[in-house]
Amino acid sequence: MPSAAPSIRPAAVAGYFYPADPTALEAELDRYFAECGGLAKGEPDAVPKAIIAPHAGTIYSGPIAASAYRLLAPARGRITRVVLLGPAHRVGFRGLAAPSVDAFATPFGPIPLDRPALDALAALPQVRVFDDAHAQEHSLEVHLPFLKTVLGDFTLVPLVVGLAGPEEVAELLEKVWGGPETLIVISSDLSHFHDYDTARRLDGRTCQAIERLDDSVIDGDGACGVHPISGLLTLCRRKGLTAETLDLRNSGDTAGDKSRVVGYGAWRFDEPGGKGLSDDDQETLLDITEQSIEHGLAHGSAKTLDPNGFSAALQAMGASFVTLKKGGDLRGCIGSLEAHRPLSQDTAANAYSAAFADPRFPALTADEWPAVDISVSVLGEPEPLAPPTEDALLAALRPGIDGLILRDGRHRATFLPQVWESLPAPRDFVGQLKRKAGLATDHWSDSIRIWRYGSQNFARKRAL
Repeated sequence: MPSAAPSIRPAAVAGYFYPADPTALEAELDRYFAECGGLAKGEPDAVPKAIIAPHAGTIYSGPIAASAYRLLAPARGRITRVVLLGPAHRVGFRGLAAPSVDAFATPFGPIPLDRPALDALAALPQVRVFDDAHAQEHSLEVHLPFLKTVLGDFTLVPLVVGLAGPEEVAELLEKVWGGPETLIVISSDLSHFHDYDTARRLDGRTCQAIERLDDSVIDGDGACGVHPISGLLTLCRRKGLTAETLDLRNSGDTAGDKSRVVGYGAWRFDEPGGKGLSDDDQETLLDITEQSIEHGLAHGSAKTLDPNGFSAALQAMGASFVTLKKGGDLRGCIGSLEAHRPLSQDTAANAYSAAFADPRFPALTADEWPAVDISVSVLGEPEPLAPPTEDALLAALRPGIDGLILRDGRHRATFLPQVWESLPAPRDFVGQLKRKAGLATDHWSDSIRIWRYGSQNFARKRAL
């Protein structure tokens, strides 16, 4: 018996938001890419992990969207899955809507959906299969011609976001985050139907919030995609990503008058060091952490590790911190601030030291070990800051994002980005960092030196 033909969502806004004729559409996209410098060249590792791009008619927002999509060209063939989230405009509902079809149609041909990923996501309580949300929705569809042009063949995980909290969206994104094969795209326009100067002011405020990964000041008036944006920013803070603005304009700058405009922006999000670890590499580092500690318990010495048996990312020079917690309380934390050995070796050595050589705690015992949770932080390259005053430093900090290194003479200390969870106020964060370095909390001098860094963090709960 022949198998059923794949079900396809037809293009709903082709010929309205963008040309339906593939030749005319290709020419229009080529023009937008040329206006912003052409498709990027370089190494695949230089492409962003996630982008935010607008979804209006392409004559209005296409030039801004092109500034983000051009960056993906070097990863054609490497990015094989795109997770695309956009806001609901046609149907009101709670949570996130997945489609039941097998593919989405475009003028350049159908794009197959990653059905196993969508079926797995449907198990989340905030996700349901709801084709009505997709039928006439433009916030996802407008991105597909750009993606097809720069990436060629890939599978799609499309979700329309209704009323959903940041944690609900972040939980979903975490499940499909993947490694270099997966791109995250968030679809959103900015302010709607203000005069030109008002829109520029409102959109500038939203832009600054996105750059700080601060979703607390973004609302539906500032961005129609506030819910998917908030979820992305929440997860980016945890994973240590950084945001960069690529373009910020409005319809008065592209194809409309300036009396009543819609704002558009494009942003890129990069993992620590410009390249994040895949899920497999993260699990391997957690395995290395466990094995190093268990070797220490059994033999009383650190385990010798050959990095050649691991992936290229774990053979590369890297800096890590290993943190142990027991009952939610710190039980050991040791790490490296600078990359000076392969990341796999660095993690193994720091795991042993966190368990047996942290001077703040006695050596870990075999009886304690089953109740200990582990986490690994892989540090990005430290960036020097040169604030003239402490107030200038506090103003420059990005709570929840920045790890800090402080040095003044022989005094030196660091706080990982996770410390913001217990010290959310910048003045307290810096004051306690100075105390950790053996300085007074109100200390400041001309010789003080500050660096900030991001980190990619992942954990394993072992305690029952």
